[in-house]
Amino acid sequence: MASSKVGSLGEYIREQRQRAKISVRQLAEAAGVSNPYLSQIERGLRKPSAEILQQIAKGLRISAEVLYVQAGILEDREADTDVQAAVRADLLLTERQKQVLLDIYVSFVKENEAAGHDLVHEDVRKDEVE
Repeated sequence: MASSKVGSLGEYIREQRQRAKISVRQLAEAAGVSNPYLSQIERGLRKPSAEILQQIAKGLRISAEVLYVQAGILEDREADTDVQAAVRADLLLTERQKQVLLDIYVSFVKENEAAGHDLVHEDVRKDEVE
């Protein structure tokens, strides 16, 4: 099972690299790894360390956490809301843009929770009154 996780990690890294429109050589240089080693990671032949994943994430300008989850180093977060899932699935946004939007969304949700707003139930009650 670990090899399938490694393969999917490599595929994910390749997809992110292609979206960023950078070559294997450019990413390898930015991440401080050799071109053949990065190629092996992308093909699922090598399992990079957390440190190498962090360097690759930096080269791709994405969150290292995303790569850690893909590699099975970190557990995935609780289930996404519809908003979070939509942002993560949007192919028109970069990983950095997605992360900024998600951070803002989470801050709004936490702010509402801290203020004691139960917006779901408020909307239901409003519908019942009308």
